[in-house]
Amino acid sequence: MRISAKQAVLAAIVAGLGVGATVAHAATPGIDPNGTVAYLVDKDFNVVKSGAGLCWRTGYWTPANAIEECDGTMKKAGAPAGAKITLAADTLFAFNKADLTPEGQEALDNVVEQAKALKVEVIVAVGYTDRIGSDAYNLKLSQHRANSVKAYLVSKGIPADKIYTEGKGKANPVTGKTCDKIGGPQNGSNKKLVDCLQPDRRAVLEIIGTK
Repeated sequence: MRISAKQAVLAAIVAGLGVGATVAHAATPGIDPNGTVAYLVDKDFNVVKSGAGLCWRTGYWTPANAIEECDGTMKKAGAPAGAKITLAADTLFAFNKADLTPEGQEALDNVVEQAKALKVEVIVAVGYTDRIGSDAYNLKLSQHRANSVKAYLVSKGIPADKIYTEGKGKANPVTGKTCDKIGGPQNGSNKKLVDCLQPDRRAVLEIIGTK
């Protein structure tokens, strides 16, 4: 979600509907470098708080973009460090499956090495699918895949309560409209389509911690 000036004004109006709502200037904006809005903001892009001093999280909030002013328990002490890693789902899993392959386990071993070099605050694992299949099926598959990644990381010593998972199904496709002109059945039997959509099938892992 990228916020426009119009959206910011609307956000301020919505916030104003709450009794005693006030505008607070957060030490860190509720918008990450990619323009993702994690908290409700006003027209000046300041995080909006209720009269009780609480922030409103948006549907795009994750532990990785939490800010201290709103989620103090996730305060990141020391020198911040981390990495964002995108892994092809076709490396981690067989097509249309959620069980890790040996190659997938090897790829995640590298993630574990990076994580163990840090004092991990949180690891965010987000699963994506391509557009083949129903929305409900893809959402479920992507969540199962994210859960499989978490289970493997836990088996390698990463605390379960440090790992946040989310399945986003076919959302945010990397391929855009590149594969739209491929003819034939729009399902898994169409090898050209499956191959074209490969970049969309992925797992994105973000490691947040301190050195």
